[in-house]
Amino acid sequence: MYDVIVVGARCAGAPTAMLFARAGYRVLMLERARFPRDTLSTLYIHQPGSALLDAWGLLDRVTATGCPPITAATHRMGEVTLAGAPTPIGGIGAAYAPRRYLLDTILAEAATAAGVEFRERCRVTDVVFDGDRAVGVRWRTGASTGTDTATLVVGADGMRSVVADSVRAPVTRENPVLSCVYYGYWEGVPADRFEAYAVRGHWVGCVPTNDGRTLIGVYRPQAAYAALRADPEAGYLEGLAAAAPELHDRARAGTRVERLFGCGAQLNFFRRAFGPGWALVGDAGHHKDSITADGITAAFRQAALLTACVGTDLHDEPLLRAALRRFAGHRDRLLADRYTDALALARLRPDRGQGRLAAIADDPALTQRFLDRAAGPAPDMTDVLQEGRVRI
Repeated sequence: MYDVIVVGARCAGAPTAMLFARAGYRVLMLERARFPRDTLSTLYIHQPGSALLDAWGLLDRVTATGCPPITAATHRMGEVTLAGAPTPIGGIGAAYAPRRYLLDTILAEAATAAGVEFRERCRVTDVVFDGDRAVGVRWRTGASTGTDTATLVVGADGMRSVVADSVRAPVTRENPVLSCVYYGYWEGVPADRFEAYAVRGHWVGCVPTNDGRTLIGVYRPQAAYAALRADPEAGYLEGLAAAAPELHDRARAGTRVERLFGCGAQLNFFRRAFGPGWALVGDAGHHKDSITADGITAAFRQAALLTACVGTDLHDEPLLRAALRRFAGHRDRLLADRYTDALALARLRPDRGQGRLAAIADDPALTQRFLDRAAGPAPDMTDVLQEGRVRI
């Protein structure tokens, strides 16, 4: 029997498993893929996420991949431009956008180095219950099947979480799908900062990543997805030219490499974060439009928060339930503003706030506040850590 079983080994699951193992628990982590493996992603880790990587002793491993630091941002909305550098957090002034086959491998290796038992190509098929309490999982590896038990089952298995479905975690908040997106990787397109461009009906984001490549994402309204799927290349370039003509020209002077990656299921929801013997982290418990590029940072925050709340209380049932309840409350408060921001951006109507944005651009203090809000708040666990919980 394990103390904790974590289902999923990417940006939510691997840090959760690692932090529980560092706290002295026996942890099993199950992942249906085999690493290294790429996945659809904005790649971006905001400064708060970089600060957590630094606190975990992993930031140097990310920078060692050659992933360039991103220390400035430019946001152009219609005719208004806001540019500058977000305020450093804990001495960390850089964001990063590492390729996921590199980042996810680093995180999984950190978990195993902490003592986590890691099984790849292991697909969880169901959660095991004793009465109404989750006590383990059923899994399949090739032709083999099996069951493992634990005091706590953590679902970190993505937006379509098997764990969430198995425990029947209710959706507590839901909003319609607003946008769709196509991502492309480019060579010969220099970029030294995060760039965002918005006009009505279009949004474009650009970040430098590993191997001198640049990721450019083009967002359109969800209603356009069917047409975009019919001719992704044309729709992608058309959207890029409409929102960011200068970036479009830079891109056309370079070369797009790899295939276009698209997504038309940018779901927006919160699920209940916990129940008897189970908890959800990352996209399993909360998903929003990727337009704020906040998914990785949000996953890191939830991993830190869950493990800090549980602390040493895992094997005391009343205290564990109180800890999971505390985690859920903190999670909802932590992510609420970012969720609202994502929905506002994903409506792709920047012209509606043009006057307010112009006023912000004319005021350096307001511009700094805008840049800091876009990066996200510092990973403040003070209220949890003062209760004597584990260090994040």
